[in-house]
Amino acid sequence: MDAEMLSASPLGDVSAFLEEARRIVGQNWVDASAVKVARYGENLMPTGDVQVAGVVYPGSTEEIRQLVISANRNAVSLYPVSTGQNIGMGSRAPVMPGQVVVELGRRMNRILELNEEMAYVVVEPGVSYQALYDELAARGHPLMLDTTSGPPQGGPLGNTLDKGAGYTPYFDHFYMSCGMEVVLGTGEVLRTGDGALPGSKSWHISKYGLGPYLDGLFLQSNYGIVTRMGVWLMPKPAVTRSFFFSYPDDDDLAEIMETARFVKLRGVVPTLLKVTNDIYAFGTESRFPQDRADLRATLPDDIRREMQREHGIGSWVVSGAVYAASEAAADAQVETIRQAFEKTGKATYIPQEIADENPMLRIHSDSFVGKPTRDEFPLYEWRPGGGATWILPVTPIDGKIALEHQALSRNILRRFGFDYICEHVVGARMSRALHVLVWNREDPEENARAEACYKAFIDEYAAAGYPVSRPSTAFQPYAMNAMGHHFLETCNRIKDALDPNGVLAPGRYGIGAHRTP
Repeated sequence: MDAEMLSASPLGDVSAFLEEARRIVGQNWVDASAVKVARYGENLMPTGDVQVAGVVYPGSTEEIRQLVISANRNAVSLYPVSTGQNIGMGSRAPVMPGQVVVELGRRMNRILELNEEMAYVVVEPGVSYQALYDELAARGHPLMLDTTSGPPQGGPLGNTLDKGAGYTPYFDHFYMSCGMEVVLGTGEVLRTGDGALPGSKSWHISKYGLGPYLDGLFLQSNYGIVTRMGVWLMPKPAVTRSFFFSYPDDDDLAEIMETARFVKLRGVVPTLLKVTNDIYAFGTESRFPQDRADLRATLPDDIRREMQREHGIGSWVVSGAVYAASEAAADAQVETIRQAFEKTGKATYIPQEIADENPMLRIHSDSFVGKPTRDEFPLYEWRPGGGATWILPVTPIDGKIALEHQALSRNILRRFGFDYICEHVVGARMSRALHVLVWNREDPEENARAEACYKAFIDEYAAAGYPVSRPSTAFQPYAMNAMGHHFLETCNRIKDALDPNGVLAPGRYGIGAHRTP
């Protein structure tokens, strides 16, 4: 730990910190203007915008290290963001007010290494999915990245740290990361895994390295600022073939989940399966029909059925993809999958060439080839007013339980007057049931209902035995408080060890809210 920091007396002086920050990063890379701090506090949450104390744009790990030391000396809280494109989950706004946002994406946006032979890339926090996709395109696409369905300006480093995921066989973004550089809350710099060895040649290819595995500490936490990370990439297959099935009824979810578990556990489908409900699908192309339904209530089933017919889908659309060395091999794989899903006669198969003519389905084909897309973003405008957030409870891939969860979600949303907008991202054993909550953020009464609705999801799913796995920033402390067995207490003890003065994002995921500078 830096001796200068150890001897410092915290003063809680934001002005002094910002003045020191100007000397560290340069005059032009510190901004505390009213316009800028307002922009960085903006979000789509029902709880409102967050007060920000200033914004700093470092350009290197060394500058971040010095900023952290200064924050300790001046008792100032820092809130690091990478690209700040966590739309629907809090954007760039801190969990708690009064923090200085450390915007890493503006200047730390370099691809530090791209190794085609070993199929990995090393990125700084500001490298976006689009930038990485463009670099691979310039090289002839020898490798394929796994993206989210979020904005192309989002990035793999930030998404990984928030336990985000994609859809290809490389969907598990944390598993496909390897080796981090981290500035701890003391100002010390840690290189995880094999990177701890000076001059290491295996930092980004040997995931677990020697000794305790520390990388996981920096997911959904506030123990350090990650300044670089290795990401494994997938060799691009010769043929990618998407497939789609439409199911007519809400309760077909049970059959879908049973079939999904069968094909995933046996390796028949290499991608995750996207199980997309009707409004989630046509909400990217349509708006809530205010002329036929009350905006203060859940969309009536009869009107929802009319909109299904208008868009040529049922209650659920299942999508996935196969990868093959030839068209014939892809055909054979898809035929096996069709036999599984069409067994009961409920599913209607939609081939990729037909699906890709429909924008609301083409979104999924893009996901399975690692192409960044913004095509889901109109879904946030399903209802007027600009309020939008995600709720992601865990669901086992079990038909009976999936129906129970659907009933639970629909009941909660009906009570608060919102729509069931859900996409299950399905693996072999569990899915993240991505619920999109959309409301009028300009209406205080609707904000209050949206906040109460979100908390009801956390409470009622917890009571059923299932956590919300990736809460929005406004609800992270609330969600963490639902976890028992001294979990948060243990997280706080780790926080005290790695960030003893609590200068790094206190309150993020509920950690460190017990002590702030």
